[in-house]
Amino acid sequence: MTMNEISRDAILADVTEVIRDIFDEYEGPVTPDLNAAKVPQWDSLAHVQLMVLLEKKFGIRFKMSEIQSFKNLGDVIASIENAQER
Repeated sequence: MTMNEISRDAILADVTEVIRDIFDEYEGPVTPDLNAAKVPQWDSLAHVQLMVLLEKKFGIRFKMSEIQSFKNLGDVIASIENAQER
């Protein structure tokens, strides 16, 4: 396992924790392809809450253009990885 894979797994674990906190009724798998269409509670307000909590957890700031371009958790994780490398 490479450092990138370890880092990505650690990020996914932390993101999963936040997802489980916000979407307490969602019991499905939290994978990089998870998106709002798969989680009934994931509306626009929950999306903002998710972004804010992830920014706090990882000590980063998402650009508005990034937030608008996220299609799934994989995109979010990639953005967190990029922010941590800066």
